[in-house]
Amino acid sequence: MKKLVVCMTGATGAVYGVRLLERLAALNVESHLVMSKWAKVTLKEETSYSLHDVQGLATKVYSDADQSACISSGSFQHDGVAIVPCSMKTLAGIRVGYGENLIARAADVALKEQRKLVLMVRETPLNVIHLDNMLAVAKAGAVIFPAVPAFYHRPRSLDDVIDQSVGRLLDMFGIDDPGLKRWQGLAGSAAQA
Repeated sequence: MKKLVVCMTGATGAVYGVRLLERLAALNVESHLVMSKWAKVTLKEETSYSLHDVQGLATKVYSDADQSACISSGSFQHDGVAIVPCSMKTLAGIRVGYGENLIARAADVALKEQRKLVLMVRETPLNVIHLDNMLAVAKAGAVIFPAVPAFYHRPRSLDDVIDQSVGRLLDMFGIDDPGLKRWQGLAGSAAQA
C-alpha cells in the first residue's frame, strides 16, 4: 500500500490539498496530514469544506507543532511528501533547512532520506528570491510543481482544472488516477505523418 505525507500551508489553493486527500482516499492510499495554522484559515476562506471533514479524509492527522510525530523521523517509511499548496514562506524555510514546524521538518526529512518531495508552489508573479529558492530546493532533490492548469483535456469547469493538476501530481509519486485525462496526441496526427 502506498503511503503519502500531505502538508497544507496557508497559500491560496486549499482546494488542491483537499482534492488530493479525496483522491488518495478513493485510491486507497494511506495519507498523513499536517495543516499549518494559516492553512486552516485559508480552507475556511476559500472553500465550503469544514476542517473536520478535511481531516476526516486523512488516515492520520498531526499538529503542525508536533515535532515528535512519527513523520518527523527518517525511520518512518513513506512514499513521499506533497506540500499542497506550498507558500513562499514554507519554500524559504525548506531551502535553508529551518524546520520550525512539522511541515518544514517533514520536507527536510524527505530530502535527507532522498524520498520524493513535491511542492505545489502558489504565488504570482514570482520575484527573484522565489525563483532562487525554487532552484535551490530543486537542486536538493525536490520537485517544483506549480499549480498551472492544462487545457488539452478541454476543461469545462474549475473542478476539471483541479482534477487534472492533482492527477498529474499523483503521477509524481507513481500513483495512477484512472480518471486523469491524459494527452493522446493530436487527432489525425498519425495520418499526417
